[in-house]
This record gives sequence, structure tokens and C-alpha cells, in this order.
Amino acid sequence: MDPARIIGIAIVGANGVIGDGDRQPFEIAEDWARFKRVTSGHPLIMGRRTHDAIGRWLPGRTTIVVTRTPEAVELPAGGRPAGHAVGSLEAAFDLAGSLDDVVYVAGGGTIYEQAWERLTDLDLTEVHAEAEGSVRLPPIHPDAWVEVSREPRDGFDFVSYRRR
Repeated sequence: MDPARIIGIAIVGANGVIGDGDRQPFEIAEDWARFKRVTSGHPLIMGRRTHDAIGRWLPGRTTIVVTRTPEAVELPAGGRPAGHAVGSLEAAFDLAGSLDDVVYVAGGGTIYEQAWERLTDLDLTEVHAEAEGSVRLPPIHPDAWVEVSREPRDGFDFVSYRRR
């Protein structure tokens, strides 16, 4: 059973780019602080390449890494921070839903594409500049999504969408 809320969270360029396959295109301290604040205490689903790009298990939340080879992922020792590796997005949603009613999906591109129809909300940092890279967030069509809040900053906005 899916959690009550499945929230896609990302930083995205004005051209829809979220990365180049290895890294996200923008490093904004306020975005990282907000990401930490809103995802803390909730399960966080991501692909292996996204997890590898972050370079560590994130404290304060349970990270679930989706990969074809879960046995190859080195899990955190000592139980803190909490981490799991699973072989499918379905297994990730099952595990996350057993932990909390609110789950965040943090990419990368393939994970967003596979999860897109199940997302109930989007929590985006929309940067006012185009980014280089080939990995894009799926399009946010107004017939499927409604903007519910926007917090303008210098050069970017924090924007929330809810599925119609």
C-alpha cells in the first residue's frame, strides 16, 4: 500500500534539467538546508547513482536506495543513519509505506520517471537559470498539477505542487 503522500523533491533548472547523470547542476546552501529540514524524519527513496553522488547516508531519515544489485550497496553500520537497498521501486514504496505516511522521492531521472504517476506532491527548487545536463524532470503539466505555494528567493523559488 502506498503512503498517503509521496513527494518528489528536486532542484531544477529553468530548462527542466536536474543533472548530468552524475551530479545535480546547482549547489545552493539554502536549498540543501531546506532539503534537510523537510525530509528529516521521513523515508527518502533514491536511485543508486543519486545516493553515490551524495556520497554518504543522510542522518535523520531512512534512505532507501533502489538498485539492480542491492547486495552491492554498503549499508550504514550501527543503525544510524538508517539505510536500506532494494531491487525495485515497488519494494522501496512498500518499505517506505511501512515506516511513514509521508515519503520523499529524491531522484534521479529514472526514479522520477518510474514514480511520476504515484507522486501526490512536488517540492521543487526552481532555479531561474538553465542548467547543463541531459537528465530532466518529467514535465509538470497544468492539467495534472496545481501550484499551491511559491517562495521567491534571489535567483530561485521554492515551489510546491499538488496533483489534481
